[in-house]
Amino acid sequence: MRKIELPHHHSEPQEIEMIQNQVDRTEHFQIVADIFKILGDTTRIRIFWLLCHCEECVINISAMLEMSSPAVSHHLRPLKNSGLIVSRREGKEVYYRAADTPQARLLHQMIEQVMEIACPGA
Repeated sequence: MRKIELPHHHSEPQEIEMIQNQVDRTEHFQIVADIFKILGDTTRIRIFWLLCHCEECVINISAMLEMSSPAVSHHLRPLKNSGLIVSRREGKEVYYRAADTPQARLLHQMIEQVMEIACPGA
């Protein structure tokens, strides 16, 4: 932990030390930046939001978004790698849904608040 002397004193020293400890943990901020990069694409946000409300296969997601299956698969990969969505296989078919994690739920809520929409059935 590094100790810095601030030019201006607006906060309590213990408060500044706690904040500095967190600011120095750049790896945590990188995780957030990576998730926002993934969500920096309209199609991925649409897919994520859709999967917050239903479990679907690539074919159905493709039909709902009027996109090709390969294009949808291309967008599903980073969402899955980030842990925002999960999949399960049933025979040849793979089904996707939003992960049941605090991060995924928070992002779902954030999307709906920004868009000022409510969940279907809510």
